[in-house]
Amino acid sequence: MKSTKSITNIRLCECKDSPYIKPKSMFFCENGKERKWDIIQAHDSVAVFLYHKQKESFVVVKQFRPAVYLKEMANNTQVEIGWTYELCAGITDKTDKTLKQIAQEEILEECGYNVPLEEIYKVTEFYSSVGFAGSKQTLFFAQIDENYRVSDGGGVDDENIEVIFIPKSQAYSFIFNESYPKTSGVMFAFLWFFKKEVL
Repeated sequence: MKSTKSITNIRLCECKDSPYIKPKSMFFCENGKERKWDIIQAHDSVAVFLYHKQKESFVVVKQFRPAVYLKEMANNTQVEIGWTYELCAGITDKTDKTLKQIAQEEILEECGYNVPLEEIYKVTEFYSSVGFAGSKQTLFFAQIDENYRVSDGGGVDDENIEVIFIPKSQAYSFIFNESYPKTSGVMFAFLWFFKKEVL
């Protein structure tokens, strides 16, 4: 189990040149009044909700998020501050690939399963961080089993990702258990799945 004990030598500095985000101020008139809004231009992304048929479990990933760590470190006494439960996901910065191909690549890199493109289905798309970024995320769904496994996953380069299996029988309580820091995308995906089953 990973913990913040492995996170050391934390330093903060101004973000001057990033390939991922570009802070800007936008000036505009609204109802005749001049306004200013600080925004961050960021890449869109894909996320994949995975269901493992043999394990009867949902597959999510757990990783350290510095922004969450900074937000929680002053008030949180938990051991694993900054580690969040998320959908398998990635930014859409590869212009030579479709969104579905990027989703397929993220499943392989983060979770270790090579899922055929025709078995990855688009659910919907939505905007996130609308107050300051307005990035669009496209949500996909796929069912997997061990026949698709080619590695343990964990990400590439310096990514440090843990693959987590949430049993279907425990999934609904997981959504509302605040001791598991999670994204709204995870919660939406779980609720979408249960609604889909009812229909």
